[in-house]
Amino acid sequence: MAKQRVLSGVQPTGNLHLGNYLGAIRNWVNAQDQYDNYFCVVDLHAITVPHDPKVLADNSYAIAALYLACGIDLTHSTIFIQSHIAAHSELAWLLNCITPVNWLERMIQFKEKAVKQGENVSVGLLDYPVLMAADILLYDADLVPVGEDQKQHIELTRDLVIRINDQFGTGENSVLKMPEPLIQKAGARVMSLTDGTKKMSKSDPSDLSRISLLDPPEVITKKIKRCKTDPTKGLEFDNPDRPECNNLLTLYHLLSGQSREAVAADCAEMGWGQFKPLLAETTVEALRPIQEKYSEIMSDRAALDAILRDGREKAAASANHVLAKVKAAMGFSVPL
Repeated sequence: MAKQRVLSGVQPTGNLHLGNYLGAIRNWVNAQDQYDNYFCVVDLHAITVPHDPKVLADNSYAIAALYLACGIDLTHSTIFIQSHIAAHSELAWLLNCITPVNWLERMIQFKEKAVKQGENVSVGLLDYPVLMAADILLYDADLVPVGEDQKQHIELTRDLVIRINDQFGTGENSVLKMPEPLIQKAGARVMSLTDGTKKMSKSDPSDLSRISLLDPPEVITKKIKRCKTDPTKGLEFDNPDRPECNNLLTLYHLLSGQSREAVAADCAEMGWGQFKPLLAETTVEALRPIQEKYSEIMSDRAALDAILRDGREKAAASANHVLAKVKAAMGFSVPL
């Protein structure tokens, strides 16, 4: 029986951080042999907010290299850059024309980001979920690994599938496949080092709020030394009054490979002066093989280009097939 297909991606806006790795990419790696995986670098999404055109392309290649460095295996997975396949933009336009504006205006992430951007908010930011839907649907994805904060976007995608199939499908022949969210539990929300109530984010203005996968050991140690804690001695999980404590213990649990029970027992009597160096050392060692592999990959740009070229060709075959189905169902003429 054919494996279920998984589609996911990350924006090339700065280096990937521990939240990206522990909340998403490591889960992709651990489960990749169970699925037929398509992992893209979603550079079209990166321009929904102001961006630097001088670094966009380089960042896109860096994210692709980090996918490989983190353990994405080309035996089970296809890696490609979103903008290299024109079908993403074309299907997004077709979906735009059947998407009610009020569906987009109610998106929580749009509301939050629009407040921050004020008058500079773009149509692209409003329309981001439709492009995300196109990304998913072009590959007949069965499952989409997402955090809880992205689940609303998957619900929109499912609503669009229903709308397209109802309006343009014929009988039992549906136009688009219905995807399901694949929500990981452990590590799904890695929080900021400066505020344990906020998710670790590349958009946070403070670099001290996150640990990037390519941070050198001395920077990692500095960030952990300066991260926010509380005055209570003894460390514990799941105390709502100690969000930073829960976050740092969770990082140690995930990076060390120990069980929560073992970590809770070992750290129950620790103070921060003892725990922080332990967490710093564990983080440095966990990221060392990723950093070494990344340097190796980036030193051979021709090989990376070949991987992305192969990925584009394979992804385009699926994307163009689905796009052709949608265009035919909507009544477009076939080019002669």
